[in-house]
Amino acid sequence: MAEAAFQPGVMVSRPRPDYALLDSGHGRKLERYGDFQFIRPEPQAMWAPARDDWQAHGEFIPASDDDGGGRWHFHQPVPREGWSLTWEEVTFTAQCTPFRHLAWFPDMDPVWRWIRTQLAGKPPSDEAPQAMNLFGYTGVGTLALSAAGASLVHVDASKKSVRAARDNAELSGMSDRPIRWIIDDAAKFAAREVRRQKRYDAILLDPPKYGRGPDGEIWRLEENLAPLIESCGQLLDQDSRCLFLTVYAVRMSALSLGSLLHEKLGHLRGRIEVGELAVQEEARGLLLPTAIYARWSQGNDSA
Repeated sequence: MAEAAFQPGVMVSRPRPDYALLDSGHGRKLERYGDFQFIRPEPQAMWAPARDDWQAHGEFIPASDDDGGGRWHFHQPVPREGWSLTWEEVTFTAQCTPFRHLAWFPDMDPVWRWIRTQLAGKPPSDEAPQAMNLFGYTGVGTLALSAAGASLVHVDASKKSVRAARDNAELSGMSDRPIRWIIDDAAKFAAREVRRQKRYDAILLDPPKYGRGPDGEIWRLEENLAPLIESCGQLLDQDSRCLFLTVYAVRMSALSLGSLLHEKLGHLRGRIEVGELAVQEEARGLLLPTAIYARWSQGNDSA
């Protein structure tokens, strides 16, 4: 049975050439994405910023209601069709989206590295590690794992997102990699994989709080996460390496995620850990929390 290690940890995304959190405070953050700088709302930045003379190419102005809307206001020209960034071997397009983010999530950097470490601990065999990225979005995580030698199944309900992911694979010179691009409801696809008696070495899940599937399916995190994790538990076995679950923008504890994994994956040996994702601010080294996580692994480097 998996050991439950519920002393929360922190996985930190640090400044890199492609991305940096330059400063934060008073409910906002200043970030650099390649050659461009942006200001976005950040309720958890309750402190004062290091500087008050922020300069940015654009700022996302949130709507006055609680629906999460808003618009971008640009102070300097920004390529509307996006611009190229890199993560290790992966080249992809960043872009200002209507949803305030920039078509990828830089705080996932330590997650991708951790999963790659877990897969590197798989005993040598003629078969590449099998990994699945549910809610795979624009595919940066999928390509990060593929570049490390894994065979991937990338699942997202959005045709637009999957098309962007395939475009990023082409930008990265990885169009010929063993990746299945699936447009489907993640929960339904995982349940079908269980019926097909499939197995995976690694599963990455980054579910939204609310969403819709390609056929109008409704996804509500609090209602649908547990059955999905149960399906994932049946897709893993004693030779599998890891599962990583991240959750954003909900009033939920990492401890509850860990307990859910312990219930659904507790039959597997290994270790279940919980914690927070954070981005390190360049100005002062402060850690800005972004998400909570729970992860299961066979124990190859728990850092």
